Amino acid sequence: MQDLQDLITQQPYTNLITPKRIVYVILGVIVLGCLATSFYTVEADEIAVVLMFGKSVRQAEPGLHFKLPLGIERAINVPVRKVFKEEFGFRTIRAGVRTQYDTRDYADESLLLTGDLSIADVEWVVQYKIKDPQSFLFFVRNPQRALRDLSEAVMSRIVGDRTVTEVLTVGRIEIAAEVEEHLQRLLDLYQTGLDVASVTLQDVNPPEAVKSAFNAVNEAKQEKERLINEAWRDYNQSVPKAKGVAAQRISEAQGYALKRVNEAQGDADRFKSIRSEYQKAKEVTRRRLYLEAMREVLPQVKEIYVIDGNANAPIPILQLKE
Repeated sequence: MQDLQDLITQQPYTNLITPKRIVYVILGVIVLGCLATSFYTVEADEIAVVLMFGKSVRQAEPGLHFKLPLGIERAINVPVRKVFKEEFGFRTIRAGVRTQYDTRDYADESLLLTGDLSIADVEWVVQYKIKDPQSFLFFVRNPQRALRDLSEAVMSRIVGDRTVTEVLTVGRIEIAAEVEEHLQRLLDLYQTGLDVASVTLQDVNPPEAVKSAFNAVNEAKQEKERLINEAWRDYNQSVPKAKGVAAQRISEAQGYALKRVNEAQGDADRFKSIRSEYQKAKEVTRRRLYLEAMREVLPQVKEIYVIDGNANAPIPILQLKE
């Protein structure tokens, strides 16, 4: 043991470890530490917020940047160009061609009360981005939790203003648009630094316990709508047809009336003309009228008899049939 101590205390070893060399080593470590902590990289989808002693002093775009070393300045990279997603009422385990979902029940998020005091199982997705890195980092303790809480509150209020039929059928797109608008307004009010990209109602159904009864009610409503539509179809076929027939009959009656009036007027004018001629030459007119009448009557008779006042029986004069 004594020999080992003697070796350590020998002059060659004491010459290697000197205060000057210790200072050089310390300075070298400091320089290496400064170089290692003076540069940082910002990815293409990020913006870096640089802090000096905990206070934000600037923001850096993608690329290689310099900062004060040894913890004087610290850079926090924020993915401002990445789209994040929050799911309500369900969870996606693995997305792809065959998406896998979590089998656990999230009814505490998705069961909502509608305006007509019914319950709807509403599943929705909120997609968002970070638009203000500084607000995202410093104004709200947990922006993601704030987004989820505000989304549930806004969705509950919007759904609560509508009937269950609107929520399950025609009102889904309008509900999603209203939720997106009100949610963005609240996120800006609380300075979360988040920007809502879209709100999508993923699946809206009645609760599982009443799904069969709800389906029966929907089938009855659909049957009612079908019968109403068929009745309107028959109405639209029958009523215009009846109106058309009535208009046709009225038009025919008006035409017949006009025809009869014109014929009567023509007969009256003809009679007046004949009377005028008769006044001028009564004997000639009388004979002409007699001949015209006989010309109309004779073609319709079968036989003609000449009656002699002195004879006891009529004598046939013409055999028109032969």
